[in-house]
Amino acid sequence: MKVSDFLKRLLVGRKLASAQLGETLLPKRIALPVFASDALSSVAYAPDEILLTLSLAGMAAFALSWEIALAVAAVMLIVVMSYRQTVHAYPSGGGDYEVATVNLGPNAGLTVASALLVDYVLTVAVSVSSGVQNAKAMFPFLAGNEGWVAALLILVLMSMNLRGVRESGAFFAVPTYAFMVGVLGMTLWGLFRILALGEPLKAPTAGYDVVGTPAYEPFVGLAVVILVARAFSSGCAALTGVEAISNGVPAFREPKSHNAATTLGLLGGISVTMLAGIVALSNLTGLKLIEETGGSHFALNGQAIEVPHETAMGQLARTIFSDFPIGFYFVITATMIILFLAANTAFNGFPVLGSILARDGFLPRALYTRGDRLAFSNGILALAGAAIALVLVFNASVTALIQLYVVGVFVSFTVSQFGMMKHWTRHLKSEKDPKVRTRMQRSRLINAVGLTGTGVVLIIVLASKFIYGAYLAVLAMAFVFALMRSIRNHYTKVARETAVAPSDARMLPSRVRAVIVVMEVNKPTMRAVNFARATRASTIEAVTVSVDEDEVQRIVEQWNAQDTEVALKVIASPYREVTGPILNYVRGLRSDNPRDVVCVYIPEYIVGHWWEQLLHNQTGLILKTRLNFMQGVMVTSVPYQLASSKYALNRARRDSAAAWRQPGRGQVRMGEALDVERTE
Repeated sequence: MKVSDFLKRLLVGRKLASAQLGETLLPKRIALPVFASDALSSVAYAPDEILLTLSLAGMAAFALSWEIALAVAAVMLIVVMSYRQTVHAYPSGGGDYEVATVNLGPNAGLTVASALLVDYVLTVAVSVSSGVQNAKAMFPFLAGNEGWVAALLILVLMSMNLRGVRESGAFFAVPTYAFMVGVLGMTLWGLFRILALGEPLKAPTAGYDVVGTPAYEPFVGLAVVILVARAFSSGCAALTGVEAISNGVPAFREPKSHNAATTLGLLGGISVTMLAGIVALSNLTGLKLIEETGGSHFALNGQAIEVPHETAMGQLARTIFSDFPIGFYFVITATMIILFLAANTAFNGFPVLGSILARDGFLPRALYTRGDRLAFSNGILALAGAAIALVLVFNASVTALIQLYVVGVFVSFTVSQFGMMKHWTRHLKSEKDPKVRTRMQRSRLINAVGLTGTGVVLIIVLASKFIYGAYLAVLAMAFVFALMRSIRNHYTKVARETAVAPSDARMLPSRVRAVIVVMEVNKPTMRAVNFARATRASTIEAVTVSVDEDEVQRIVEQWNAQDTEVALKVIASPYREVTGPILNYVRGLRSDNPRDVVCVYIPEYIVGHWWEQLLHNQTGLILKTRLNFMQGVMVTSVPYQLASSKYALNRARRDSAAAWRQPGRGQVRMGEALDVERTE
């Protein structure tokens, strides 16, 4: 086994046959951490974003945090209920893209697809960056190197996902469930201590005042509306990842739609519970955060002070588990890991969507096929590369990245819900069964509520975040949309050009003129001559270029001594160029008859080491590249394997000296069998 093959097997595991695809299907207990880790983990940073935004108006604004959290929770439940209808109606895995394409047309489908692709990249970047920020609570030395740490973690996630959906899901299940236990346990224990035992638990920042920015002072009228809209749109990051389940229905065990809908319900219930718990504890403990880049700051006795930044999750865990350090480290560790693993949702959604788009001709076809482990490996690599670029550019800053976030997912939410309404309306026109009609009308009502909710949120997000960075996400979506349209146009043009006409299958070349490129007289060249003769071309000739008179004279003498019955033509080259004269000669052989073909045979060494490639075949490589652009010219590489090649070495070890004297496929490759006299 080659070293590269060994490393690949070590990285991604043994190959899986296509027939083993059923073995990779997921039960609900594994599907939940695989597809819902993003939405579940958002409770670790969505409350932070709400509080950070409210801090711009100072102390008075924090009182609105629970109302905003309830609004976010309500929208999440609406979206979850809406997507339960989608997974039943479209279980093929196309999700929002399929819904929009079928019901609203290809452009609507591409709009959704471009929004989702951009949002998946942002999901990875934001999740990993948030994990790095939370990790600084335990590892302060990470400060200043957040971008590089996040990039390294993305590479780890990429390697895990290359091993396949089921294996990566089993690996991610434990930390996901640990996070759920940690957050819910912290919430219950904290509420018990505060409400039942009456303990006055206070967060580390409870004793400080928060001074906002002049832009929101006084905090009345329009300023309230604008800030609440911004805080709400930032908190809606909690909804990202919900749509991934609709894209991943084929990965579920049978009954696929039922299991996917059940997983969606679990996701909605658990996420809303954890989000409400975190915000409730934040209010009860007096927790505060500041947006330093926005201008808010902490103050004590009227004097501005600097307080080390700590996330809401870190402050709550420290406060609630003040007498139980193990609980603090458990919650922080689980939070840190789940934020890293939340990107796994995108690593499952992006490649599947990319595969569907590639199948339809909107993305490179390399994204369509599965890899060794039946995962869409090329899509995983593409997602990792884009996410790494983002975290390095923004140095893993959640506050900067969050402004680009959410826009794409709500574009897809809104368009998809509109498409689902058209879907139910179309089917209601032909459905006669009263029970089925009642179910369809109920589903349409749910999707109508979903359309209204997500549409309003989309408007709020665009209005409140556009100038703060959301415009970059919109530009990225427009670029991806245009790119996919151009790829589709290219594939359509190529298909039109290469379509087989009725006469193509029967049209033979009128003449085939064979030309053998001779650099020196040796076994590879003689092998090319014999192969050219075996094709029975209309004419056969060999050509060499006169760069050095003595060298050419030697080649001519050796050629004549071989008695090949093929004429050798010497092409003059006063400027000592090799490729140009051969190209001009071949161009001169072309006639006006489109059915004439010139076939150029180029001997090529097959070597066993990369450095040997630098020593051979350079002229042949240039010739092949240039000749491929000539109309009516075919290029045939005639390989000759040197002893350093792996194939030749393996053959030499396995076969005896006597076996080499017998004609066989391996000897033809090595140029030996042609020397064996044919017997009848």
